Amino acid sequence: MASEYRPNYLALYESGELEERVQALEKLLFSCTVCPHDCGNNRMEDELARCYSGRLPIVSSYTQHFGEEPALVGSKGAGNIFFGNCNLRCVYCQNYQISQTHKEQKRNEVTHERLSEMMLELQEKGCHNINFVSPTHFAPQMARAILLAAERGLHLPIVYNTNAYDSVEVLRLLDGIVDVYLPDLKYAESEEGYTYSKVRDYTLHARRAVAEMYRQMGDELVMGEDGLLKRGLVIRLLVLPNDVAGVRESLTWIRNSLSPRVAISLMAQYYATNRAATDERYVLLSRRITESEWLRALSILGELGMEEGWMQEYDGASHYYRPDFTDRDKPFKDIRDFQ
Repeated sequence: MASEYRPNYLALYESGELEERVQALEKLLFSCTVCPHDCGNNRMEDELARCYSGRLPIVSSYTQHFGEEPALVGSKGAGNIFFGNCNLRCVYCQNYQISQTHKEQKRNEVTHERLSEMMLELQEKGCHNINFVSPTHFAPQMARAILLAAERGLHLPIVYNTNAYDSVEVLRLLDGIVDVYLPDLKYAESEEGYTYSKVRDYTLHARRAVAEMYRQMGDELVMGEDGLLKRGLVIRLLVLPNDVAGVRESLTWIRNSLSPRVAISLMAQYYATNRAATDERYVLLSRRITESEWLRALSILGELGMEEGWMQEYDGASHYYRPDFTDRDKPFKDIRDFQ
């Protein structure tokens, strides 16, 4: 247990290094290399990159949120800040109204100062962390706002809740600024990444990014005296119909390339929405997952010996359980084993 956890960004702020990191991140915006798209557009002059984002951050909403993993939510919720736009174009995105409507989202641009105020407001409400949702394309702006908020008393852990199509260079600059990495590992093969998320080499870049997150965090979850997660890496795997995500392959990579103790969050919440619900080209994703598909994914966790993490309840797909993955008497064949 860690007592009175103090985020590392506060020490970076006090030493002046946080300002240096922010400046290094902002330099990447002049010829944008903030994510693997490497657009090269000058976002500091408000040229739009491929993500349709310019100099200022876009915030669609910010709120106390209770839908994340239990170790992030606690009694007062995670302090979620939902960025608008995205560097992916997932045909099944459950938040496509804010991630793929850049003309409407332009109205939600805020200053860095306002973004920092949102963080402080969430802290004042009692949130246990600041959870930036889809932060990749606004990583420099996020860092600037953290600096401004630290000047005014921010002391909550920072959660980087990402699709993992991240730049390793950016992640290295975020080392010590981010307390919890919460990446999706969407696909085991880049072909699916191109078909369903419209980006090239997704798996290559995502695995490099997750490996960098692991380099920074290792496989230990640092929990506070309140029982909540303060520092660490949790990899989310969303089970998709027809095994489009390649759960076994991704888990095998995590186990063999990182560690069997890396925390996994196995998610059952998929439903057909956005283009996947209506476009015949995406028929493989046009339905919810079946119970047998879900149980198969659970069995892989046990088979591969993964030791840490959470799983969603199949029926509700919004409630998490934290099974004892080390209990070999439970073959993960029935969700009721964990109720």
